[in-house]
Amino acid sequence: MAHALTDNSIALHYEVAGHDGTPILFVHEFAGDHRSWEPQVSRFSRSHQCITYAARGYPPSDVPDDRAAYSQSRAVADALAVLDHVEVDSAHIVGLSMGGFTALHLALRHPERCLSAVIAGVGYGAHADTREAFRAECEVIALAFETDGSEGVAARYAEGPARVQFQNKDRRGWETFARRLAEHSPLGSALTMRGVQKARPSIYDYTDEMTRSDVPILIVNGDEDDACLEAGLMMKRTIPTAGLLVVPRTGHTINLEEPEMFNNALASLFELAEAGAWTPRDPRTRVASATGMNG
Repeated sequence: MAHALTDNSIALHYEVAGHDGTPILFVHEFAGDHRSWEPQVSRFSRSHQCITYAARGYPPSDVPDDRAAYSQSRAVADALAVLDHVEVDSAHIVGLSMGGFTALHLALRHPERCLSAVIAGVGYGAHADTREAFRAECEVIALAFETDGSEGVAARYAEGPARVQFQNKDRRGWETFARRLAEHSPLGSALTMRGVQKARPSIYDYTDEMTRSDVPILIVNGDEDDACLEAGLMMKRTIPTAGLLVVPRTGHTINLEEPEMFNNALASLFELAEAGAWTPRDPRTRVASATGMNG
């Protein structure tokens, strides 16, 4: 197994598929792992260098037992550590949910490492009206991992209100997702839920930085993933280089639930970004108008 070491000597399992072409770094969600990106790796490894990795707390990566070892800033540093280890100066960054927050922070704080960024399924716990309820639910989930184990939690988590769409469309794919979730480390999952999910800052705290971003960005949301819709619109309106794709009749696990649509959107972003043709929004579109006309 290949491992990248972080600056605090945490070993992160990573895999590379396709050895030529522009690099793509895939950053997984809380309920996923490095295996979650198979439909994307299968497609893009033909033309790009695809890099996947398991976050800290997700075997076969190390599972630190210290709560302080888990945070949003450490998640960003880990992504950079993987890029450094495989000697990649810059890459397309593709993140879903927890990984989407990491992709956003990379685009805002380390734009020189980002050829583009895909921010998919981002918004949980971001809005002030839902923040405390989100944190309380994170603690409930962390306790459940500690008391019921990953197998016990997976049976409920995989049937959440933004997961049943996947279950209804693709039972076999959903069962693979649920089975892999049940294999996760209970300790790593509990500490990730507390240190990364529960404690991360709101994306609304970064609107000033968003207005200055020049990284080509694609925001992707499922239209039945209610917690992410408002945040997606906010980012689209705030980030000058952002495009927004809302996938119809789709929940949270977008890349697995609608892989063809997701992959096609990524291919378009990559092509335009690599050609320098994914440009900032035309300022004329920001003129207030009740009819859609100027003057």
